[in-house]
Amino acid sequence: MANHPSKKPIRNPIRRNPDGPRRAAHRTDPFDGILLVDKPAGMTSHDVVARLRYHFRLRKVGHGGTLDPMATGLLIILLGRGTKLSQRIMGTDKEYEGTMRLGARTDTQDADGTVLQERDFAHVTRDQLQAEFEKRRGDQMQTPPMVSAIKRNGVPLYKLARKGQEVEREARLIHVYRFDLLDFSPPDARFILKCTKGTYVRTLCDDIGEALGCGAHLAGLRRTAIGNLHVDHAQSLDRLLEGSVEELGERVVPVFAFAPE
Repeated sequence: MANHPSKKPIRNPIRRNPDGPRRAAHRTDPFDGILLVDKPAGMTSHDVVARLRYHFRLRKVGHGGTLDPMATGLLIILLGRGTKLSQRIMGTDKEYEGTMRLGARTDTQDADGTVLQERDFAHVTRDQLQAEFEKRRGDQMQTPPMVSAIKRNGVPLYKLARKGQEVEREARLIHVYRFDLLDFSPPDARFILKCTKGTYVRTLCDDIGEALGCGAHLAGLRRTAIGNLHVDHAQSLDRLLEGSVEELGERVVPVFAFAPE
């Protein structure tokens, strides 16, 4: 059974240093760095941060890039001075494995939304799908969806969308390095994607559905990598919460050892 966490915020105890305070000041805190978490479905990135902060009484915690609640996979948790790495991490390339479902378009472009329209998809072939994937490789402009965390006058767009409002969004330059069809079992198409930051995978699926004339939405998504950090090296949230404070500290990648690429 895991040790119950201390009620006090986690701090690295400063041991008496015979070499004087100057050497002591350079000691690193085991909770200054990043933690690789395999996010479960049904939770927001903020939920994961809140669970870790409360359970382990951590003082300074953030994350390096949002995952939608329905998505699973690699979420980088920033601890202590590791929070300063936020922009570096969010600016790196991302890799995903996902499932696109043909025949239905939703208001959020994913499975969490309300179906807006259903259309026949029987005419869609594997070759047609792969061709649409190939068209979306390289540089392109993408308009963010209304259901997103992008802010307009300080208000997230998803809050406006909940009120039935739609505002003009500025298209952004993205780059898709890889977009390949892995399997096609109608109505579902599994794919692998590597892209730059700020790419909305669900918007790519929605666009492909419209191009094929049948509509589509993102039915499942798993982030497998951020830069050179892979989900294979991440721990599930449940497993981290079952462990002790000391075990958590052993999982932290120190700030000085972090290299996003």
